[in-house]
Amino acid sequence: MDSDLKLLPPEDFPPLLTEIADAPTQLYVRGELPAGDYKWLAVVGSRACTPYGRQAVRHLIGGLRGQRIIIVSGLAFGIDTEAHKAALDVGLTTVAVPGSGLDWNALYPKTNVGLAREILAKGGALVSEFEPTQLARDYMFAQRNRIMVGLTHATLVIEAKERSGSLITARLATEYNRELLVVPGSIFSAESRGTHQFLRLGATAVTSARDVLQALGVEKDDGPQTLAELRSDLSGEEMKVMRIIATPCPREELLNGLEMPITDANILLSTMEIKGLITEELGVIRIA
Repeated sequence: MDSDLKLLPPEDFPPLLTEIADAPTQLYVRGELPAGDYKWLAVVGSRACTPYGRQAVRHLIGGLRGQRIIIVSGLAFGIDTEAHKAALDVGLTTVAVPGSGLDWNALYPKTNVGLAREILAKGGALVSEFEPTQLARDYMFAQRNRIMVGLTHATLVIEAKERSGSLITARLATEYNRELLVVPGSIFSAESRGTHQFLRLGATAVTSARDVLQALGVEKDDGPQTLAELRSDLSGEEMKVMRIIATPCPREELLNGLEMPITDANILLSTMEIKGLITEELGVIRIA
């Protein structure tokens, strides 16, 4: 076992994890598990996520900027990857629970090794109950899901098919008496049929970061109320956007008002949406 890996005995587990009936007997950890007064949120969903799913992840996690919230996910393709990246982009600590051992040659998926290293570089951690060199196997993903749920106060599901591993995670949340949050999806999308099952069974529907904060029992700081208060945190281009949309306006009107190359303008707006500064609904852009 390399020097960066630690083996935690049960007495050193995060307290929430010790509450579940089928807690692991050991945990391997890279990095440092956050300690202190944090709320822990698992974010899971489809590996074949749609653009809507990616946008939902960015919108919701972006709205959690500045809060004492840990984002937990499974390092897999799709929603997991988007959740980890969104957390890193807004300065939230994130913890990955992959369905493999933590040896760099075993970590799954290989394409996310760079993301895993970034998680560690920014103060997060990788966690697994499997031996470090254990390669991923199908059964291991369902097994690791109980650790993600066990670590967290709430689980947020964003897109899941009718037969999806994310639904196992959702079921565990109810069994462990943890909050189950679900993002409603398109009635035309197969990627939302599973999530809609849980909405029918009483899961909490989430359409904004405020919904997440309320479910976690967190009082959101409303932050700056005027452009003057925002000025120190915004670039000149961002300030110009905020002035234009002081009255919400269509995207095309905003792009014309910015008087900059369309590609640069779209990148600017996407970045501001990720930061949770603006939101777009039905083509109209407004201050978030």
